[in-house]
Amino acid sequence: MLMNTHEARLDALRKELKARGLDGFVIPISDEHMSEYVGGYAQRLEWLTGFGGSAGTAAVLTDPTRTPAAAMFVDGRYTLQVRDQVDGRLYAYESVPQTTIAAWLSVHAPAGAKIGYDAWLHGSKWAQAAEKALAAKGGSLVAVDGNPVDTVWQDRPAPSPAPALVHPDQFTGEVSEAKRAAVSEWLAGQNLDAAVITALDSIAWLLNIRGTDVERTPVALSYVIARADGTADLFIAPEKVTDDLRRHLGNAVSIKPRDAFVGALHGLSGKRVSVDPERAVSAIFEELRKAGATVVEDRDPTVLPKAIKNPVEQAGHRAAQARDGAAVSRFLHWLAVEAPRGEVTEMSAADKLQACRQEAGDLRDLSFDTISGAGPNGAVVHYRVSEETNRTLEANSVYLVDSGGQYPDGTTDITRTVWVGPDAPGPEVKDRFTRVLKGHIALASAVFPKGTAGSQLDVLARMPLWQAGLDYAHGTGHGVGSFLSVHEGPQRIAKSAGGQPGGDQPLLAGMFLSNEPGYYKTGEYGIRIENLILVEPRTIAGGEGDFLGFETLTHVPIDRHLVDTGLLTEKEIAWWNTYHARVLEIVGPQLEGSAKAWLEAQCVAL
Repeated sequence: MLMNTHEARLDALRKELKARGLDGFVIPISDEHMSEYVGGYAQRLEWLTGFGGSAGTAAVLTDPTRTPAAAMFVDGRYTLQVRDQVDGRLYAYESVPQTTIAAWLSVHAPAGAKIGYDAWLHGSKWAQAAEKALAAKGGSLVAVDGNPVDTVWQDRPAPSPAPALVHPDQFTGEVSEAKRAAVSEWLAGQNLDAAVITALDSIAWLLNIRGTDVERTPVALSYVIARADGTADLFIAPEKVTDDLRRHLGNAVSIKPRDAFVGALHGLSGKRVSVDPERAVSAIFEELRKAGATVVEDRDPTVLPKAIKNPVEQAGHRAAQARDGAAVSRFLHWLAVEAPRGEVTEMSAADKLQACRQEAGDLRDLSFDTISGAGPNGAVVHYRVSEETNRTLEANSVYLVDSGGQYPDGTTDITRTVWVGPDAPGPEVKDRFTRVLKGHIALASAVFPKGTAGSQLDVLARMPLWQAGLDYAHGTGHGVGSFLSVHEGPQRIAKSAGGQPGGDQPLLAGMFLSNEPGYYKTGEYGIRIENLILVEPRTIAGGEGDFLGFETLTHVPIDRHLVDTGLLTEKEIAWWNTYHARVLEIVGPQLEGSAKAWLEAQCVAL
């Protein structure tokens, strides 16, 4: 019998843990590649708890009489969402980084507890911290043989059998052979024999392949071992291998079954092997050490080259943004006409936006589930609409839509906040929106010396809000891939590293990032303005040294109804006018009729 309630699923898991002699178990949102978005087969946390966010972890104690007997851990993006989706009778809500799973277990697990974890789903640093915390109470962390959630998840889907796809050189700007040669040169320079590459977007970039194994991210489930002699082994399920893929990879890449990967790790005995502790799971470190390899912890050698987009990737992204901008503009015109009639819902709006993107041409997928938040749902930072939460866009309210597309020449991500009339917005909403806008403009206009990290720029986007005693509980910007992950490291713009990789990474010319300050009033509305930006060299007359700035890549009008022009400086108004003139130049020729007339009205100078 299928278990249709989360309470029944939790009870079944506890029985399985008891049968295994475990006092608890930790369930993250993760797969064997530590991906942000995972295939259906790896959605263990959602199946168990109902939580549908992209970052979170549950800790379950076997004894249901303990208080609390289970907890959900999420960051500030999901504080509201977790309460909507996860039953508070079953799980306590915990916020990170204010607390950690290891700290919680050290307090709430029984003395001498054996806490299980799947070493193929956790990083080695997490495992070390949890092991230390449990040892302080006489407990231990136990790597399980087979995930107990999988044992009780009776209708768990199988991993995708879809074939891996060749990504043409016309989009990559660099052939795979050149990328592999650069990795082998790096390995030789570090006196290393091999690098184990497990991040799916790293493998896709290195081999110039893509796939459809994970919704919203065009990757193929696989592993790579790259060697100092320029050869590489690709571990991938046989049904995913085509003749086209074999021809593309050539003789220097050996294609082997995915289940041969662990044996290949054992074959690295006596070798010096680079493994990225931020991107490789704990089990890989353990298998290599058991085999007698010397493990050298270092960043995946593809990460930085992947983040620095070459001229072909930059040109492709601009082309994708032009099509995407027209699609989103058509949607916003439709919304302006239809929403005031009171019949548009969050779900129908998201469906219409996807249809507009499909009509724009060559849409392969969305880059993430569209965040379509009306009124109070817009205050849930990573809100995901469902039949249960679907709201109508009401008259005289705020609507937030954060969305993106996956095109073969680029990945897009844009947020617009819209006022649904007919009345004018009130002074508070306009004040908050304009402060978010001022922060957005400040970051977009920033000029900074080479070597500056994103964490050093974050204050520019927050200052107008801080001056009013306001803030937002998420980062200001994340890296973006090239027909790859919409969230790509190592670059990011946030208050500080915050325990996450990339906060101290200097921004380099060629990197894509988002610029997305926001404001959220719980129970009422959310505001966010997001464009993608490109780090580019800047020449300053009379200046000394190398400086950088940003090119704004997203071109879609920003809702002028929500702007309090009295709060804007002359320079900010000039930015607005220049930006919207560019929007009209790029998007205008792609529209016609009433949509074009609407766009022209939105782009009139302030």
